[in-house]
Amino acid sequence: MLQDLLSNRVFWTAIVGWFAAQALKVVSGFMVNHKLDWKLFFASGGMPSSHTSTVVGLTTAVAFAEGLHSAAFAIAFVFSTVVMYDATGVRWETGKQARVLNYMMKNWHHSKKPEVFQENLKIFVGHTPFQVWAGALLGLCIGILMQL
Repeated sequence: MLQDLLSNRVFWTAIVGWFAAQALKVVSGFMVNHKLDWKLFFASGGMPSSHTSTVVGLTTAVAFAEGLHSAAFAIAFVFSTVVMYDATGVRWETGKQARVLNYMMKNWHHSKKPEVFQENLKIFVGHTPFQVWAGALLGLCIGILMQL
């Protein structure tokens, strides 16, 4: 059973899609900040979208393995579009709301700050449309290259 998983090209395409996107986050972080930050490898949000790269790579590999007419491709394609929509919609809005809440918590002027205000909320949880499209292009390229 483990051997089947380890030899599954579709599975590995998704893993490589995630890995490549996360590695590119470290590289782009270095280019912007001029310092190497390995924490970015495990960070959500940022450029490119690793969620998108993973699911588009998966969808591309399923297209090669099962064909565009297959139920597996239809499932993977719908799954990919939901993930991409979520990354630019819900998760991006969550980050914007966290920015507002962090400001409110920092500027709380009542006598006693609630304990929950002691920790900032994470603001980089979603993606811009450009970051998602970059992740999609990366996933597509990896999906094609892994199937050749």
